[in-house]
Amino acid sequence: MGGFFGITSRKECLVDVFFGTDYHSHLGTRRGGLAAYDPELGLQRVIHNISNSPFRTKFENIFDEMHGRAAIGCISDSDPQPLIIRSKLGAFAICIIGVINNAERLIEEYFSVSGAHFNAMTSGVVNSTELVAALINRKDNFADGIKFAQDSIDGTAAIIILKNDGSIIAARDKLGRLPLLVGKSKDGYAVSFESFAYKKLDFEDERELGPGEIIEITPDSIKQLAEPRKKKKVCAFLWSYYGYPTANYEGVNVEAMRYRNGSILCENDREAGRHEDIDYVCGVPDSGTPHAIGYANACDIPFARPFIKYTPTWPRSFTTAKQADRKKVAKMKLIPVHELIEGKNLLFVDDSIVRGTQLKETVDFLYSNGAKQVHMRSACPPIMYSCKYLNFSRATSEMELIARRVIMDLEGEEGFKYIEEYSDGNTERGRRLREAICKKMKFASLEFQTLKGVIKAIGLDEDELCTYCWNGKE
Repeated sequence: MGGFFGITSRKECLVDVFFGTDYHSHLGTRRGGLAAYDPELGLQRVIHNISNSPFRTKFENIFDEMHGRAAIGCISDSDPQPLIIRSKLGAFAICIIGVINNAERLIEEYFSVSGAHFNAMTSGVVNSTELVAALINRKDNFADGIKFAQDSIDGTAAIIILKNDGSIIAARDKLGRLPLLVGKSKDGYAVSFESFAYKKLDFEDERELGPGEIIEITPDSIKQLAEPRKKKKVCAFLWSYYGYPTANYEGVNVEAMRYRNGSILCENDREAGRHEDIDYVCGVPDSGTPHAIGYANACDIPFARPFIKYTPTWPRSFTTAKQADRKKVAKMKLIPVHELIEGKNLLFVDDSIVRGTQLKETVDFLYSNGAKQVHMRSACPPIMYSCKYLNFSRATSEMELIARRVIMDLEGEEGFKYIEEYSDGNTERGRRLREAICKKMKFASLEFQTLKGVIKAIGLDEDELCTYCWNGKE
């Protein structure tokens, strides 16, 4: 997905932007970039590939090359950014988060009205950030240009712009699927996807932008360029998986939500009489762990960690290019605690079950180390639709989703007419889905959190949440 961070200040701020951007590393694994503005040096920019090493290691020497009292940084899971653009609106650096589903149509439309061109990447693909900049530049000011870009895009685009005068423009995506928060210090302002990033740098919460709201910040002021729109659809999956535990979105802390969610999942099991003879409740690390703690606390079964991920050498299991290598790294990372596995009935809680590939390998690993039974709980409903707004999963086709594959096996394409039934564990189709996944994955039992349970754990109105990946409703 990706994340960005920016500061405009009365003092040199590149070091703080470096750390603030690094705090978004959990949101992307492909590219990292920084841009800064200095009155003497102008706009500066550096981008590095971070597929095989963390952001920090690629940028820790950047302070000898770049300077500025205003800067932005980006962790990107897609195209290289930030880009520096020169246009009729002036020179500026720009980053975006989101996805553009209608990029080809927008490119062709742009050619027809402007006769201009784009730099092309491999296979002729246009950088999405450059496309957004081109759409913005079709209007006479940044506010109108950003609104035009967001209204033209089928998908999502949160935008941050560093202008050639040291001010920063920030725009939350038009439906507020992603968070965008502002912090204040004695020297200026910060804007961030993750609020804890600026709090660690001695900024305090100032405000959270509304959906589609656009602001311009200087060290001395916040100016609203566009008011928030009325409709809001915050991504509910942020709390279940993507969000960092210390993050707060719409005033709801991620870690606390996950404890509540696990507790509700336990209550659902208790009401349905599904409490098996469990020795330990465990989390699939890392984001499944707080859900499991909430479950264990609610059912009075001990929480345990029967295996540990060895992360000092390989902090991420999906950094290598080849699938075979990724599988090898994933296997090497799991270190068993035999005393907590051998002969035990284990109930694991995972944040979600998307494709199931890595989870199957984890379950095989547990059985090979002596587990008696492995029960599985998913902290969210079955994922039935690939996200078309944020690209949170690596699935390129809906048929990569394990729930979709199982439905196809059970009933063929006819089964896709009954997705709501398959999602519900109380229906015959729902039970068949769970039994089939258990057989495929070697689970002793399986259940999913209900949509109602997730919404209750978050605590926001259902109409304010995007739950498309679970129920296909936009």
